[in-house]
Amino acid sequence: MKKLLLLALSATFMCINPVQAQFGGFGKIIDKGAELAGSTGLNKILKQPAAITTNFKDVDTKGMKPPTFQEGQVAQPLYLLPKGANGGYKLCAGYYEMTNKSYCLHAGTRGPSNGDGYMLAPVLGPKHDVVVAILKSGEKHPNVSQRDIQQLLWAIIARTRFADYNTTIKLTATTLLSSADLLKLEGGALGILPASVMDKAKAQLPEPVQAVFEAENNIRRLAASGNASYEEMERYAVLAGIAPSVNTEFPSGTWSLHPDGYYVRYIPSGYSVTKTQIFVPQQLVDTKPDLVYDAPNAIACPANTGAQRLIQTNEPLNPDYSVKLKVKCLP
Repeated sequence: MKKLLLLALSATFMCINPVQAQFGGFGKIIDKGAELAGSTGLNKILKQPAAITTNFKDVDTKGMKPPTFQEGQVAQPLYLLPKGANGGYKLCAGYYEMTNKSYCLHAGTRGPSNGDGYMLAPVLGPKHDVVVAILKSGEKHPNVSQRDIQQLLWAIIARTRFADYNTTIKLTATTLLSSADLLKLEGGALGILPASVMDKAKAQLPEPVQAVFEAENNIRRLAASGNASYEEMERYAVLAGIAPSVNTEFPSGTWSLHPDGYYVRYIPSGYSVTKTQIFVPQQLVDTKPDLVYDAPNAIACPANTGAQRLIQTNEPLNPDYSVKLKVKCLP
C-alpha cells in the first residue's frame, strides 16, 4: 500500500511541475546555465528564503540564568512525567532532565561547540510547520530511523524539490507527512544548480553564507541520487571540527526563560543527541496548572553563529522506566 501511495504521489508531482508557481515556489529551476546565469535568474535564486530562518537574533535573552542556576540540585527524569494529547510532557514543579534525539537544521555549519550556550528560540521559516510535523509524526513511527528522518530534514533545509527526492527520502516523507504537507515541499524549492550558476551566485554572497549555499546545492544533488550514503550527505551538512569562536556572553549551560515561565537549557553531544534540562518553579504551577513542554516547537540555537542549530524531540534515549518520580504529578 505504501509503495502504491509513493508512486501515486510521484506521478502527481510530475504533473504539477508546469504549474507549480501556484504553490508559491520559484518554479522548476532547469539545469541550464544559460537560463540561470542572467541577473534576473540569479536574483530570484538569491532572494529565496531559507526553509528555516531561525537565528540567534530570534532568541529572547530576557530572564536568562547563568550555568550555575540549580547547581547542586538533582534532576529527575523528564520522560517520567505524564504526557499530553499532543505528545508533550505535562510539567510539575521541580527540576527535570532528559537525553533526547535531536536533529541538525543548518547545513554547511560545524557541529555543536563546547563552550557556547544553546538558547531557546522559536521555529521560524517557510517550512517550520512541515519540520515540526515530521518530528511529531516520527514519535509515532518508531520504525522510521533517526538517520532517515535527518536525511529528509536535510533535503528540506537544502530546499530540494519533492519531485527530486530519491526513493528512500520520498518513502520517509510519505510515511511521516500528510498529502497537504507534501505539497508544501514544492514551494520555494530549488533544483540542482550548475557550477557556472553557483560561481556567480557565490560571488554575490558574504563568505560565511557561501559555504551554506554550496552545501545546500551538494545536498540537493545527493538527495536526488539513488545511491548516496548518509555519511556523504552528512559531510556537506555538518562540517568537520568545532566552530572556532566562542561567545563568552552566553556560555554553555546558560538557561533560557521559556515564554510560559519555566526555564530550559540544552547541552548537545554532537547534533543527534541533546541533554534537555527544565526547571519549573512551584509558584508558576500554582498559577498555570496546565503547563506542557513540547520539544519540537522550539530550536536550540547556538550563540556561535558558525555552529549547528538543533531541533529537539520528545523521544528519550536509553530511558530507565524502573526509576520513580519523587514528586506527585497529576495524570
